[in-house]
Amino acid sequence: MINVGIATFEAEVIEASMHTPVLVDFWAPWCGPCKVLGPLLEQIEAEYNGRFKLVKIDTEAEPQLGQAFRIQSIPTCVLMINGQPVNGFMGALPKGQITAFLDKFLPSESDLAAQAEAEEAQAALADGDADSAIDKLLHAVTQAPDNDELRFELVKQLIGMGRLEEAGTHLAPGLNQLPPKLRLEALKHWHDALTFVMRDERGEWALEQFDALIAQNKRDFDTRLAKARALIAEGQWPEAMEELLEIIMRDKAWGDEVPRKTYVALLELMTPPKPKDGGPVPGKTAGGIELAGKAAVQEDPQAELVSRYRRKLSMALN
Repeated sequence: MINVGIATFEAEVIEASMHTPVLVDFWAPWCGPCKVLGPLLEQIEAEYNGRFKLVKIDTEAEPQLGQAFRIQSIPTCVLMINGQPVNGFMGALPKGQITAFLDKFLPSESDLAAQAEAEEAQAALADGDADSAIDKLLHAVTQAPDNDELRFELVKQLIGMGRLEEAGTHLAPGLNQLPPKLRLEALKHWHDALTFVMRDERGEWALEQFDALIAQNKRDFDTRLAKARALIAEGQWPEAMEELLEIIMRDKAWGDEVPRKTYVALLELMTPPKPKDGGPVPGKTAGGIELAGKAAVQEDPQAELVSRYRRKLSMALN
């Protein structure tokens, strides 16, 4: 349990909640129910063994924070995840109701263990030990089979290593969801492109062979799609998207919209991950409090590239 004020709110609540859910207990020294709830929350925090972090805010000493969260009565508890309030409760609830509330939002112990393995996998990748990273990701997905982020990372690494059959096996459970997650569908289209290049004779063609056929017939969409897939396999994704765009502009529905779906998949896979070490809005906390000294956020080149190709697709579809 940590007592938090305006000076430490950013670090102890906003930034901390990017990694571990934070339960904020708004209380006051004169509040009788607060004296009952406080020790109970501390007991639950200890029993949950790191699944969440408890912080306390004295609304008498820190009225600005209470006002920012529009606290109308105390005790009030607010659960913060990824820099944002996701839910809360008022009053000194009994232990069973509090734990039921927390269990709706907190990662399970198996999820935490799986996430720890995933972090070890990232460290192994940074050290160049791809095989060890795959083993750890496989174990993580076994521990938390419903965790789509872990499944995404495993399949992405398998595809990147050319282990397409394994990638397809581990991707299938995620695609069976209704509706399937966009990121997993994106992996499917990447997987499809590489599988095509491996199995179709055109996977061995030089780009000039594709261009010669396309020059004879601008609407040879099958050859354009094959060329795009060859470019994807070579890692030339922007060039592949330009080829896909040519099909989309000429016939949006051709081939069951595979060109559009593949284009969208590449956009999804190229989109930089959101940073986990900052607040949700530059210069403000989740409660809307202005924070001094925040530098302007610069868009990185990869994000700018993705934005540019999103605009191109939008124009092609209109």
